[in-house]
Amino acid sequence: MDERSRSKKFMPALFCSVASNSVQVLIRRSILRLTLFTFILIWFLYALFNAIAFFTPVYDDSTKLDATFPFNSDDSAVAVTQISGENFPGKSRVKVYLYDLPTRFTYGVIQYHSLVRGGRAVEDVTTLKYPGHQHMAEWYLFLDLIRPESERVGSPIVRVSDPEEADLFYVAFFSSLSLIVNPTLVPVESDPEKPTYNDAENQQALVEWLEEQEYWKRNNGRDHVIIASDPNALYRVMDRVKNSVLLVADFGRLRPDQGSIVKDVVIPYSHRLRTYKGDVGLENRNTLLFFMGARYRKEGGKIRDKLFQILEHEEDVIIKHGTQSTENRRAASKGMHTSKFCLHPAGDTPSACRLFDAIVTLCVPVIVSDSIELPFEDIIDYSKLAIFVDSASAIKRRYLVSMLRAITPERILEYQKELKKVKRYFQYEAEDGTVNEIWRQISKKLDLIKLMINREKRMVRNEPDCSCMCTNKTAIRTL
Repeated sequence: MDERSRSKKFMPALFCSVASNSVQVLIRRSILRLTLFTFILIWFLYALFNAIAFFTPVYDDSTKLDATFPFNSDDSAVAVTQISGENFPGKSRVKVYLYDLPTRFTYGVIQYHSLVRGGRAVEDVTTLKYPGHQHMAEWYLFLDLIRPESERVGSPIVRVSDPEEADLFYVAFFSSLSLIVNPTLVPVESDPEKPTYNDAENQQALVEWLEEQEYWKRNNGRDHVIIASDPNALYRVMDRVKNSVLLVADFGRLRPDQGSIVKDVVIPYSHRLRTYKGDVGLENRNTLLFFMGARYRKEGGKIRDKLFQILEHEEDVIIKHGTQSTENRRAASKGMHTSKFCLHPAGDTPSACRLFDAIVTLCVPVIVSDSIELPFEDIIDYSKLAIFVDSASAIKRRYLVSMLRAITPERILEYQKELKKVKRYFQYEAEDGTVNEIWRQISKKLDLIKLMINREKRMVRNEPDCSCMCTNKTAIRTL
């Protein structure tokens, strides 16, 4: 075959080879481009997603978050109302069964309080008005449970009529009112015409009634809630009800094996003074420091007399001896409304109602009480709204007034703003105030209650019983 013929045959083969190679290169380049494009697209989408996540709040329903944790937010009063039914974040509302106590433990106490003060017996005791005093928490909680469910706005608990459904059982004995039914100034025996009342007997009768109840016996009362706001309430039977969640104003009269801030709930005294309706400001607050109350007290309250001695002649300081009366309450309201600071020394026990009077009047509390326990400290930082002074420093001459005069007006306004934010937590009559917060605190004890109940079931009976709880210093006692 000549050279020309071979060349003609070779050319198509060469062309096919080159074409094949070109196609393969194009295919590889297309795949490369597609791969590169896909990678760039994925990277872009990833970057875009992270950018959106970075600039977007981490929660969508801020009202529900605030409702669960109403930390001093301006919107917390509205947000907490979302805690109801299925809107209670993360869990359903705690179910509470209200014991149908014999009348002698509830309205019967109100009637006796009226009778020994000259009132007349009535046929329907439920029409009687509960008397106003600093331990009215027991009345407000009872009222809340008997009102229609539709009116219990924002409550973290729901009342159930079937005890089998209940998480907790509420015992609505008016223990603080029972303690003060008989007048203490005049012996009852001096007037044989007046009816007599025995608080100790009523305490005993209550516990005997409780100990017969199936649901009390089931868990030794651990899932029961009992109010004892007055430090002396239930003093005769405390050892028999100490397993329960106790609602107390302070722990001044309870032993460490009876009560603790782990097991129990610290509740505020019911304020007795007029709430301040104005805004923050110092224009009408010309008095530096104000106090009006009993000068002579027992135990830790002995500091009051010493404070009187060093403060009663100080300029811009009003410190007066006064007892409970309508006239004195009126004078105390005016004094707190026109003062920058209000003194809160310990009484017979570490706490007293004047602290909560000061809060609702936006008078910055000056707390001189070394062992005080305060309500709702999981949501309230008291260091932002009150001044704490140890007793040893407070009784040094001119120490208190010098310290208070050095506080700038701007700082006082900051204290007042914090007081205004939290004062609803200390108003029992507020629609979403103290009552709802007490129920929230009680609801938080449920897991601990279940732990104690289950632990008790498996404990050997001859082991030391440390499960009652908890010292008064926040730690659970262990073996």
